[in-house]
Amino acid sequence: MKPNDMLKQQFLEIVSNQLTSNDPPETKQTLDRLVQEGYSDADARILIAQCVAAELFNVMKHNKPYDNERYVRNLRQLPDFPSED
Repeated sequence: MKPNDMLKQQFLEIVSNQLTSNDPPETKQTLDRLVQEGYSDADARILIAQCVAAELFNVMKHNKPYDNERYVRNLRQLPDFPSED
């Protein structure tokens, strides 16, 4: 498996864990909204995983803690690509 494929699987696993635990609840709300807008479940999860990736990138790049407000803001902007700030 290629490194990018491995990362993608990890991000999708985080999304699945968030959906299972309903934490944050906005993840499930976003999945439902995207599916209602016509995205497949798989494509909606990939879009949400982009928000996970963006948040983890911010944590590592800026050496700052996870920012749930930024993560939720990015979820609400989907299908637009997540912002870095």
